[in-house]
Amino acid sequence: MPRPRDVILVAFEGPDRYSFVGGLATRMNDLAQALAARGHRARHIFVGDPHLPPTEARLDGRLVLERWCQWISAYHPKDVYDGEEGKRSDLTRSLPPHLVEDIVAPAAAEGRLVTILFEDWQTAAAAVETHLLLATRGLRGAASLLWNSNNTYGYDEIDFPALGRAAVVTTVSRFMRAETMRLAGVDPQILPNGIAERYLAPLPAEGRILLRAAFGRPTFVKVARFDPDKSWLWAIDAIAALRDEGQPARLLMRGSRSDYADAVLGRIARNALSIDRISLPADAPLRDVATAIHGSEADITFLDFFIDETVLRALYAAADGVLANSEREPFGLVGLEVMACGGVAFVGRTGEDYAVPYGNSVVVQTNDPRELGAHLANLRGDRRLSERIRAEGRETAKRFSWTSVLDGYEAAWDAAARMGR
Repeated sequence: MPRPRDVILVAFEGPDRYSFVGGLATRMNDLAQALAARGHRARHIFVGDPHLPPTEARLDGRLVLERWCQWISAYHPKDVYDGEEGKRSDLTRSLPPHLVEDIVAPAAAEGRLVTILFEDWQTAAAAVETHLLLATRGLRGAASLLWNSNNTYGYDEIDFPALGRAAVVTTVSRFMRAETMRLAGVDPQILPNGIAERYLAPLPAEGRILLRAAFGRPTFVKVARFDPDKSWLWAIDAIAALRDEGQPARLLMRGSRSDYADAVLGRIARNALSIDRISLPADAPLRDVATAIHGSEADITFLDFFIDETVLRALYAAADGVLANSEREPFGLVGLEVMACGGVAFVGRTGEDYAVPYGNSVVVQTNDPRELGAHLANLRGDRRLSERIRAEGRETAKRFSWTSVLDGYEAAWDAAARMGR
């Protein structure tokens, strides 16, 4: 086991329903738990639900949650990004003194080095301010600062020369390294995302059998933010193309609260696709979900409820494919989660460094929606191919579990400490 260390994670997103919007929350929540399970003293600071305690200990105290900006969140009840600029400004002003005086200074007094990981553009200025305050207090050698980019959003708001002096800059894929070099003139280190060990746990065959019986026809799943980058329009057009070719298929979709939902619904209407909306309690058991899906004859079934993770994993495993392809994908965390469940991940051609076409996944190679029909014919026409992709996908996912990936993170932290970063 590695030596225990103090690791602080700073990000907008976190485990609260209020704070859980997309892949960043998944990354931070699972990373925090993996650190604690590995024996580190982990602390996750995020913009939290204003109605929950400011501080909360989990995992027998090995993981501490700190909910920041709660006084602002009380005026912005939608989600973590509601009132984003005010929250970013408040975090930049108020968090560095807390990190330095309440965390780094006491640890330094006991001879412990603190590692602080800042995530995405909203925390970049806070990383710079933390660096400056540490230097002023004579504590710069007591903490290693790293700033990680999961996407290029907000790059125009970042002072990259100052950030490069303050912290080790990292990112999650070769694609993101190239994008960061192109847009910011910074050459980041690459530390890939990981997935939680629980995604690798075997799924009961009964759930997969139940869902496939409920589907009754070729079925695809898409769970993503309603965002232009997430290839929603391609997915809708692909279902329409299958219908036009005489291969009626179903799309089970789950999006987010976003104005772009109107564009997706408009595309469904223009393609004259039928749509059903299913609303169930967040804790609805798999059998209830399967019954509701079976009762829908629509081309598109909108799962308009929070899907429990066990149900989501079963959907991934049972579907003919999960459409996780994007126009621009920094890493492709959903694709790996699908693989871990034994599903067939359809991924894109940007940040998914792990993807091997028809080896462990299906790589969508064009913007032509008719391509989906070709892949469906291949997968349904050769059961061994589908089974091999599912099996190889699971093996790939194992290599990207946080248990495996954290070795590289710890090596990067050690190097940062040696270099005085």
